[in-house]
Amino acid sequence: MILGHDMNTLYYGDNLDVLRRYIKSDSVDLVYLDPPFQSGRDYSVLFAEQDGTKSAAQIQAFEDTWEWDEGSAATFDEVVRNSGKVANALLAFRQILGDNALLAYLSMMAPRLVELQRVLKSTGCLYLHCDPTASHPLKMLLDAIFGAERFVSEIIWKRTHSHGDPQRKYGAITDTLFLYSKSDEYVFTPQYRPFSLDYVKDTFTGLDPDGRRWQSVTLRSPNPRINLTYPYTASNGITYLPHPNGWSCDPTRMETYDREGRLHFPSNPTGALRLKMYLDKSLGVKIQNLWDDISPISANAQERLGYPTQKPVALLERIIAASSSKGDVVLDPFCGCGTTIEAAQRLQRGWIGIDITHLAVGLIKSRLLGAFASKSGVNYEVIGEPTDLAGARQLAQDDRHQFEHWALGLVGARASAHGKGADKGIDGVLMFQEGGVGSDHKRALISVKSGHVHANVVSELRGVVEREKAALGVLIVLEEPTVPMRREAASAGFYDSPWGKHPRLQILTIEGLLGGGGIDMPPIRPGGTTFKQAVRVETPAETLALPGVDVPPSAGKKKKRRK
Repeated sequence: MILGHDMNTLYYGDNLDVLRRYIKSDSVDLVYLDPPFQSGRDYSVLFAEQDGTKSAAQIQAFEDTWEWDEGSAATFDEVVRNSGKVANALLAFRQILGDNALLAYLSMMAPRLVELQRVLKSTGCLYLHCDPTASHPLKMLLDAIFGAERFVSEIIWKRTHSHGDPQRKYGAITDTLFLYSKSDEYVFTPQYRPFSLDYVKDTFTGLDPDGRRWQSVTLRSPNPRINLTYPYTASNGITYLPHPNGWSCDPTRMETYDREGRLHFPSNPTGALRLKMYLDKSLGVKIQNLWDDISPISANAQERLGYPTQKPVALLERIIAASSSKGDVVLDPFCGCGTTIEAAQRLQRGWIGIDITHLAVGLIKSRLLGAFASKSGVNYEVIGEPTDLAGARQLAQDDRHQFEHWALGLVGARASAHGKGADKGIDGVLMFQEGGVGSDHKRALISVKSGHVHANVVSELRGVVEREKAALGVLIVLEEPTVPMRREAASAGFYDSPWGKHPRLQILTIEGLLGGGGIDMPPIRPGGTTFKQAVRVETPAETLALPGVDVPPSAGKKKKRRK
């Protein structure tokens, strides 16, 4: 079932399956992917538990750790059976690398890159974000899929500051982004960054009476242009002769410059006529392929959400502004905490996000609510999550941990940072402030149960709430609670707030939550404090805001690649 997309869509599931089932060919304008890097880094801190019972795909998605096993061998065989350049590339990798973790990683990436090339429009581009652990073979895979002639740029992003490295090598402070196009007719709008203060001081030395700064630039044509070798009599009454190459503009344009006061007359009448280039009309420095002006997300950054692989919004804004137009569709198949989605929403693009964990899907929902709460909201659809009790039971049977994350998302909560032994079965926490920003944080402790539950579970939750001095305790269950369970919850009494009395222990069913129910608690601001509040977006912008810079009239238009 291949579908079109008339609205923003967030998918829960394996991106390979989602791409094949739901995303039609030639339907996406821009793809950005920041897949696991095969770095060996462990991101399991995101989860309350990780005991090996989760699906291999989920574990790999957050550990960046891959192994050559039956699953990766089957994926390898599937790609090879289809033959072609991609199959030849994998066969060559196997001959060079052997059956190891890197080959398993490349076998995972190959069919996904094939699908991403398929869904791109002819005017579309793909940015693959990676690091040196697999960048070279990934580029060869891209060459095999897109064609080497479709390689556009290799972008180097300085992702962190200099740091000490105990190993005998240069410090690794950069990531690589490979840019490929679907055809020669791809969208590209050059991006600019502001001039440095020193550059402005040294270069824009002219100053008009109204305070406008300008620099003097040549009006000489860089190449011989016989048709532009006319003499020009300026408004000061002096006739200026062109350079042997001719002027850089025709007489009409020259007259316009003169009428606007933009000609710079030399003090010596025999000197060269030049042009005033004003600072406030300059676009700035054109962005090249070394991006060292976008800072990493520091520990105290306002946009930091606590997601270990989070990228700066400014990075995605630059990519989206350069390689798409307003109204285009942006796809991120490894969308994680949703930076691509937020950037696309800011720049008024449509978007498709895919992730394999409910933790990420829940975080993205919270992020959108927090960032765009001051507007009319963000219209989007979620596909792959349970929508009824039967679907919830199936998810609980397939993957209990994903069920927990999904259930926590129904009430806007996040997974607990503690293990089971430390918190007696507390799966999540929801923070709120009765007095608004700056007041003390209160906690609602949440336990999720997918099986049959007895009254003793409610008693244990009550004990933890009292021990931790939490405001509320919430038990989310699949099955209807028994009378003894309800009696035990009622015996805990009430929590008093300025909004009234709230049962200190509450039992919520999945069916009730799907029907619109929720926790009886004091109201919290949009987005809550469960996940860190996303920075609120006030005004969407078509391009990055640069002081004193005009948006070029060609912004967003399709430009042909020059070979």
